[in-house]
Amino acid sequence: MQVISANDIAIRARNVTLTLGTADAPTEILKGIDLDIECGASVAILGPSGSGKSSLMAILSGLEQASGGEVVVTGISYRGLSEDALARARRGRIGIVLQSFHLLPTMTALENVAVPLELAGVAAAFARAESELEAVGLGHRIAHYPAQLSGGEQQRVAIARAVAGRPEIVFADEPTGNLDGATSGAIIDLLFARQAAAGATLLIITHDPALAGRCDRILEMQDGRIVADRAA
Repeated sequence: MQVISANDIAIRARNVTLTLGTADAPTEILKGIDLDIECGASVAILGPSGSGKSSLMAILSGLEQASGGEVVVTGISYRGLSEDALARARRGRIGIVLQSFHLLPTMTALENVAVPLELAGVAAAFARAESELEAVGLGHRIAHYPAQLSGGEQQRVAIARAVAGRPEIVFADEPTGNLDGATSGAIIDLLFARQAAAGATLLIITHDPALAGRCDRILEMQDGRIVADRAA
């Protein structure tokens, strides 16, 4: 495990476990994860399907509670927090980009970015949302609904939404999984550019070694454990 000064740690996990199923038939998903991630770093978590990558992201981002161990993100311990408290911990600190975009179909691109900002109490939410959409090359598509956008355009909206709140950490789970090769390259360039502009920590879940190689650091997972930790 890489050792980092405590003042520079964005994410710290200690002996994190996740067990699903019933007491009679438990399934261990994560089996004692220890991890420190430095502020401002780009980190890829690489591994085959079923290795626990997305489950680890869900726990580190506060979308799911660990079964055991301790997670501290941006100085906040997740231990014992309710779903509502986890949602408050994410707000303004964490941005998330998912493979399936998760845009609201009844909202325009502008509304998909602006409404979460409004809910977080950001002033001039629509102006900031428009600025972020322009930054991802969609200034001319702000009034379009998700069904009127290509897959690459929808993912651009999702990236704008993730970074518009100026989060300290951006999580991306297979962000190019539903896109063709040429579009995937453009989206990854954009994701790294927006990370750099925001000065955020970036954690990318992927099965693509080429994408992982663009990060500062690569973690490899297998069977619910981190089995390798190296510089890219």
